[in-house]
Amino acid sequence: MEAYLDNGATTRLDPRVLKAMMPYFSKAYGNASSLHKAGRDAKKAMDFAREIIAKKINAEPSEIIFTSGGTESDNLAIRGIAYASGKGKHITTTKIEHPAVLNTCKALAEEGFDVTFLDVDNEGFVGLASLEKAMRNDTVLVSVIHGNNEIGTLQDITRIGALCRQHGILFHTDAVQSFAKVPIDVRRMNIDLLSISGHKLNGPKGIGALYVRKGVRIKPLAFGGPHEFGMRPGTENIPGIVGLAKAAELIGSREIKQMTALRDRLIKGLLSVSDSYLNGPRSERLCNNVNVSFKGVEGEALLMYLDTKGVRVSTGSACSSREEGPSHVLQAIGTDPECIMGSIRLTLSKFTTQKEIDYAIKATKETVAHLRKVSGLKG
Repeated sequence: MEAYLDNGATTRLDPRVLKAMMPYFSKAYGNASSLHKAGRDAKKAMDFAREIIAKKINAEPSEIIFTSGGTESDNLAIRGIAYASGKGKHITTTKIEHPAVLNTCKALAEEGFDVTFLDVDNEGFVGLASLEKAMRNDTVLVSVIHGNNEIGTLQDITRIGALCRQHGILFHTDAVQSFAKVPIDVRRMNIDLLSISGHKLNGPKGIGALYVRKGVRIKPLAFGGPHEFGMRPGTENIPGIVGLAKAAELIGSREIKQMTALRDRLIKGLLSVSDSYLNGPRSERLCNNVNVSFKGVEGEALLMYLDTKGVRVSTGSACSSREEGPSHVLQAIGTDPECIMGSIRLTLSKFTTQKEIDYAIKATKETVAHLRKVSGLKG
């Protein structure tokens, strides 16, 4: 049996999404900038998709910019604001951001920007008091991830957004893991910029979006034609755009409830193993994320053994899984070094079944016991 539990890295394409995309590869393959019927048909499909995405987060269609994915959206948001602002050169973020945000901020620091990387508590939450203390007259942007990609922490975006609005500072959130899995209202939450990706919600790879609140000025990172309201040049990926919108449509309260129930079943099963610990919060957590540490076990060895049993998991972010060194997120929340090295991340999708969860629990228990026995520790 196989159990794919690495949906935080990528998800399988929903067959209904593929069906919606197919005509735009073969029949309705026009360029959305062309004036003839083929072009008009492509533009109509793109406009409809833009409306769907906008409605999902209570935005206007003109506030949605299509990109190649979450990484580009993060870069466009952060660099775009940094380069466009004449107010100052200070940016505030946290120590547990996705590498697309962390490395973008580090690159800006090398260019002369001043970046504050905020600490978080032992569950991954950023304190409002520390955030407010970090705000300065020259702060141009605050960027805080919504749902953490490693430990699943869901930040109180509404309060963070309100604090930023109160101080007249633009607020960006990376919602790549949370979009469609958590209700988002950019108006109520005071969000100025928000990043989205398609392949985390059973949509296609290579497509994403950036919400930019009307009136917020960003500087393009590339130059070419007037596509995407002049903010992101290049011929639009119509099949991908259609697929992203369809995938967003196909996740609702029923799917979220199902993933949450299976997540809790998985947590309960894994924590029945002795000397096991849940990383991140128990409740304010992504509906599909589980990150657990097992003392006396090396996470990578556990991953490889589970792989031979057909259980696919990860040891952290897929974007940094091939890099050496412990998880920066687990370090930031003060996890014991032994627990950091013995951690694995299991992430679900709407297609995950109870049978897969139960098999993964059984396989993990057996593997942890085996690895502890080999190392001379009790299972």
